[in-house]
Amino acid sequence: MGAAEHIAALLDFVLPAACAGCDAAGVGWCPGCAAALTDGPTRVRPRTDPGVPCWALAPYTGPARRAVLAVKERGRRDLTEPLGLAMARGLARLRTPGRPLVLVPAPSRGGSARRRGGDPVLRTARAAAGWLPDCRMVPMLRVWWGVRDSVGLTPDERQHNLRGRISVRHRTLASQGGAGNAEVVVVDDVLTTGATVRESVRALGLVGVETSAVLVTCSA
Repeated sequence: MGAAEHIAALLDFVLPAACAGCDAAGVGWCPGCAAALTDGPTRVRPRTDPGVPCWALAPYTGPARRAVLAVKERGRRDLTEPLGLAMARGLARLRTPGRPLVLVPAPSRGGSARRRGGDPVLRTARAAAGWLPDCRMVPMLRVWWGVRDSVGLTPDERQHNLRGRISVRHRTLASQGGAGNAEVVVVDDVLTTGATVRESVRALGLVGVETSAVLVTCSA
């Protein structure tokens, strides 16, 4: 754990908890706000089609949106487990019974992850895998240099920004003959145009790993 992660963990311990979704005192994520992530997953169709079914736990509004922003922008590491549990419940509804499950987090830019004290998508995926039987998380994707922050970019600019710049950094699954009988699901926090998940699915396909679906916390 780096210095930024130590500081974030210390703040979580020292500061009084407030719900990330409604600011209710005394709890980091109240049952009422947690319910915003229990109705899904819902099928969504992004502008940039990744070629596999895409699912979201909730729209990018209300408590779900505020929770994602709290994790990304305010370092709310205490939300990792509840968001991971919500993702695990969604995956349990989508997965094929009897098949192993592999979660591949969509990659974040290195600079963004460092500013946030680590990669929140990776942490949530790891937590989700921990809730599910016969499931593992494999962080095998990376973003190459030159990729800009997507905030403020048009849909076409987002596609151009990422085209060909997500790749496999280690071939854990590919070296074992792909995922075998496992279902591979790409996971992310927010689905906007679909450019990130499309490039993630493409990169996995280039090394022989077939993606079954995409699951995100929120769809914008």
